[in-house]
Amino acid sequence: MTVTAHINVETPTGRRLLKELEKHPKAVKVEYPLPEAISGTTYTHEEVFGELVQKLNDHYGTDYKLKL
Repeated sequence: MTVTAHINVETPTGRRLLKELEKHPKAVKVEYPLPEAISGTTYTHEEVFGELVQKLNDHYGTDYKLKL
């Protein structure tokens, strides 16, 4: 069973509640919403660096692999 709570973290009490909940990672999963300024497709750091390595390999004629 799960419960969803909306906490206003703009107030000191809300921030204090959130800190207390984060101390219990086995029982509480905190999910932060994306800011409204971020919209559309987002990429993981593996995808970004993989594309970057590919472009560098193409440009310099190399075949380096990045360990992520």
